Amino acid sequence: MRIVIGADHAGYELKAKLVEQLRGEGHEVRDVGTLGGESVDYPDYAVQVAEGVARGEAERGILVCSSGVGMSIAANKVNGVRAALGMNEDEVGYSRRHNDANVLAIGAKYTDEASARRMVKVFLATEFEGGRHARRIAKIEALERARKGS
Repeated sequence: MRIVIGADHAGYELKAKLVEQLRGEGHEVRDVGTLGGESVDYPDYAVQVAEGVARGEAERGILVCSSGVGMSIAANKVNGVRAALGMNEDEVGYSRRHNDANVLAIGAKYTDEASARRMVKVFLATEFEGGRHARRIAKIEALERARKGS
């Protein structure tokens, strides 16, 4: 699977471990940074990941910052992106099955490495259920089209 991943300074260490995991599993990974602990602005990385997913350059995106909240807010400003904040494996699976989430945001301050690794596995392995959920995603997409340019 093609994956684009990014983090701010608070998430770069966890991101590096996730990149290693993903590549080890055979995924094609584009790491947009950051590459160190120097303070950076999380929206800069969130938009790179979100746009990569929205343009179809990657099937899924992963974001890591301190809480995951700022990254998910910024990523969701890009049409076609449904970023979900992952708190546990069950929630991540649910966000894929029912919401067709295509970007996962993880909070490095609140998520240990083992949990993050498991959430990423669930995020990549879980399929969208479609059915009644597809109708709801279509409504989200209609909202995006209606507000494009506003």
